Amino acid sequence: MKIIDAHHHFWDLTRNPHPWLTDEGRIPFRYGDYSAICRDYLLPDYRRDTKEFDIVGSVHIEAEWDPDDPVGETAWLAHIRSAHGLPSVCVAQAWLHHDDVETVLSRHASFPFVRAVRHKPPEPAGSMEDMRWRGGYALLDRYGLSFDLQTPWTRLEEAYGLARDFPNIQIVLNHTGLPADRSAEGLEGWRAAMRRFALAPNVAVKISGIGTPSVAWTAADNREIVLATIDIFGVERCMFASNFPVDSLVATYTQIFSGFIEIVADFSQGEREKLFHDNAARYYRISE
Repeated sequence: MKIIDAHHHFWDLTRNPHPWLTDEGRIPFRYGDYSAICRDYLLPDYRRDTKEFDIVGSVHIEAEWDPDDPVGETAWLAHIRSAHGLPSVCVAQAWLHHDDVETVLSRHASFPFVRAVRHKPPEPAGSMEDMRWRGGYALLDRYGLSFDLQTPWTRLEEAYGLARDFPNIQIVLNHTGLPADRSAEGLEGWRAAMRRFALAPNVAVKISGIGTPSVAWTAADNREIVLATIDIFGVERCMFASNFPVDSLVATYTQIFSGFIEIVADFSQGEREKLFHDNAARYYRISE
């Protein structure tokens, strides 16, 4: 199975600014203590973790580089990519409500491997409806960029409105809508929110980031989430991703991707190729 990993990160903490990984104070994090990933993670580390799989392409997602220099990460990745061939493309950082957003987007777009931007919508709920934020969002269409959305499922009604109002901008939902609450009530709320969001034709989803704190990642524990997501969005709009090294807090790369393979073992060959490779290539415009 050829794989395009649709969501991973690199960072060099000895050279580059990532405040959440290097500052003494730790941020609240959905996986709890994340000190184990507060170390350099570069291509040799990624190749070591992925050695059991045929990784033919990858999508690097902005890793909360210092927001005072959002294009710095893209320039750094250009050198990594030139030397090693990965990542294939990237999703860059942009702060959509900042005064300099157009300058930032223009500079990102000057790098031919930038495909999208990510800006986690700030609290409180309603920020995706803020006119200033939407003004920055609207510029994505001008620069031919899509949008990676990371937000909990409780805000997907807001996200549906965004997708509806900007039909020309593709949205890729990160981490399966963050279904952290695995209670019956929590999962029903997540399913309802995902069904609503999936009504927009210009949205897709990455099945990733579905670990739970202090619980080992297993196919049995995550089968319901994976299959429900594929049922709601359809095979054509889903793609598998590792979220490494972040998800190394809950599993090895092998455990995660072997789990995905096990969960969809009964799917057709063509369907599995879409989930592991073809959809990521299409949404992120990757030619090998």
